Amino acid sequence: QVQLVESGGGLVQSGGSLRLSCAALGIAVKNYVMGWFRQAPGKAREGVSCIHSRENVTTYAASVKGRFTISRDNAKNTVYLQMSMLEPEDTAVYYCAASPIISVQSAACRAAGFYSWGQGTQVTVSS
Repeated sequence: QVQLVESGGGLVQSGGSLRLSCAALGIAVKNYVMGWFRQAPGKAREGVSCIHSRENVTTYAASVKGRFTISRDNAKNTVYLQMSMLEPEDTAVYYCAASPIISVQSAACRAAGFYSWGQGTQVTVSS
C-alpha cells in the first residue's frame, strides 16, 4: 500500500521560505514520477513541480519557476519542495503525488497522471 506523508507547511511572511517534505512508504521514489500539486480555495488543483524517475528531469509551473526547487533523496525515500520568495498567491494546500509510469499526463505534471496522493499540508503566505 502506497502512503505519502507531507510535512513542512505553515504560516510564513511574503518573501519567506519553506521546505516541504514528502516521505513515501510502500514505493521507492526513485522509480516513480513524483509531483507537488497545490489547491487554493475555489480553484482547481494545479501542478507545481514534478521530477521524473529517469534522468531526474524536472518540470515547474511558470508561476513558481526560479523560486521553487524540487529534489529527491533516494536514501531517505523522500521528495522535497524548497520554496523561496513566497508570495500570498502561493497560499494553498500542497499535495505530494506519485505515478509509476511516465505518461503524457505525468510527464506534463498534470494531476490526472498521478495515482497516489498524500493528505496535503497547508501553506499560508501573509502579505
